[in-house]
Amino acid sequence: MTEPKEAKKVSEETTEKTTVVLEEPAEQVESVAEEAAGPAMRPLDEVLGQAEKAYAAYMEAQRQVSNAYRGNEQQIARAYRRAEQQAKNTCEANINDALKTREEALSQVSKERDEALAQAEKTQRKAKEQAERACEARIEKAWKTREEAVVQAWQLREETIEQAWNIYAKLSK
Repeated sequence: MTEPKEAKKVSEETTEKTTVVLEEPAEQVESVAEEAAGPAMRPLDEVLGQAEKAYAAYMEAQRQVSNAYRGNEQQIARAYRRAEQQAKNTCEANINDALKTREEALSQVSKERDEALAQAEKTQRKAKEQAERACEARIEKAWKTREEAVVQAWQLREETIEQAWNIYAKLSK
């Protein structure tokens, strides 16, 4: 004679009950039923409860690890934006400085022109061309420096994100 006995099974989200059919003689079924009704069921319930708690803790830890990696990626993005802003500010400062230097050179040339017109016109042309070349050279250098800083920051960001995801992938296995 067969009698069904209920056993608990832990799933990911909920605890479901499944039925296990034991095909044993009636005496063995009765002795198993007596044992199951006794204190043996409490430890099983406790073990199942502990397993459920451990699984919930595991899922929480997995969520926290994922959040930490997401937070790390956001920090890297902020660092990249700061580096880009710093490169932009440096570029603008260099451009302003170059423009100021050019203006100062032009002012000096104008003073010399007042003292001696003939000499001043010649000096003014030379100084103006020189100031323009210097300004263009400094602007070009500032742009190159900015571009290099942006490229370097971007590469560092990509490498850091890749390393972080590689570590996450290894930890997730």
